[in-house]
Amino acid sequence: MAAIPITIVTGFLGAGKTTLILNLLPQLRAANPSYRLALVKNEFGDVAVDSQLTAAAGASSGAGGSAISGVRELLGGCICCNLVGQLGDALRELSGAEGGGGGGARPDRIVLETSGSAFPATLALEVNRLARETGAYALDGVVSVVDVENWRGYDDTSYTARLQARYTDLVVFNKWEAAGERRFDDCLDRLGDLDADTPWVKSRRGWVGADVVFGIDGGLASGLLEAEAAGHEHAGDGHGHSHGSGEDHQTEVEVLSVTLRGPQGVGLDGEKLLKLLTTAPKAEVYRIKAVLHAAGAVRNSDDDVPPPPPAGPGARYILNWAFGRWTFTPVVAEADDGPRPDEQTALRMTVILARHESTKWKKKLEAGGLLELDGGEKGSLVVCRLV
Repeated sequence: MAAIPITIVTGFLGAGKTTLILNLLPQLRAANPSYRLALVKNEFGDVAVDSQLTAAAGASSGAGGSAISGVRELLGGCICCNLVGQLGDALRELSGAEGGGGGGARPDRIVLETSGSAFPATLALEVNRLARETGAYALDGVVSVVDVENWRGYDDTSYTARLQARYTDLVVFNKWEAAGERRFDDCLDRLGDLDADTPWVKSRRGWVGADVVFGIDGGLASGLLEAEAAGHEHAGDGHGHSHGSGEDHQTEVEVLSVTLRGPQGVGLDGEKLLKLLTTAPKAEVYRIKAVLHAAGAVRNSDDDVPPPPPAGPGARYILNWAFGRWTFTPVVAEADDGPRPDEQTALRMTVILARHESTKWKKKLEAGGLLELDGGEKGSLVVCRLV
């Protein structure tokens, strides 16, 4: 049986990795209605938001069943560090080696979407190791997504951003439309400053042709294999990944986990939530992801994004917020997960912040006025730092 190609999609927080992948699904189904994609998705937080969005998109991407054969979401850490050992198990499950293919058929391709702070070379080496040991996989390439609108804010200071741009096969410049050509040219110059002699392409609102993203030259894979076979240590050439140094990439973000519980049938105050979404500074808050029950109308940030349907009793949404923009995606309400029969979880949220911001934002959220139940109902708000 032929090896399953694996594509790694990396990029900084909020760059648009998930949007890029979602826009590939209808293209794949249009070219081959039986084509199936499996996903391994990594999040620092403990809320599995992206897997729900992707599964919903896969089910609606074309006739003849879902384009997604399976999804595994690795939560609570970085896949290239403390979760790297789980990658093999996830790939075996999705490929059907452990039975069931993660709940679907054997995929034609697996896409590995990293957290916003992952080191792509480590993942490429791990995929190549698994490929050699099992013969079941083949690294097809590494794609890095760059947020043109916001990249200027961290490319000079982020060790990981430099590595993500350099150790890649294809750079996708995203969100350049609103930023303008001058900002795009500035980012292109900065990419050159990073010694990244890499092919690049501009997306169209997160859309890039599948023939560009998939099937690209795996030059990175062969180069890393040669270095590994020669016994070279990457840490010795200035591109290491030491977690004991000041360049430890996990120090680039801090993560809060938020839970709000309250009486059955009482949702989150939508107006106060919108206040949080509209006032959170982009320099401090990188991403907000949540699953919530809303009481009252909610709206998306961009006028060209269709508004979510009007909220009904117990309306449930997935919230995705990145650099000041957000969308609400309605989902089918699930069984209540409150600790008592008369209680429900109105909100589960992950907030990904810049360095040294978690203490301030923990106090701000706990102070009230942003995450509260509708109608002045008393709830139980718990804010914990994860990273």
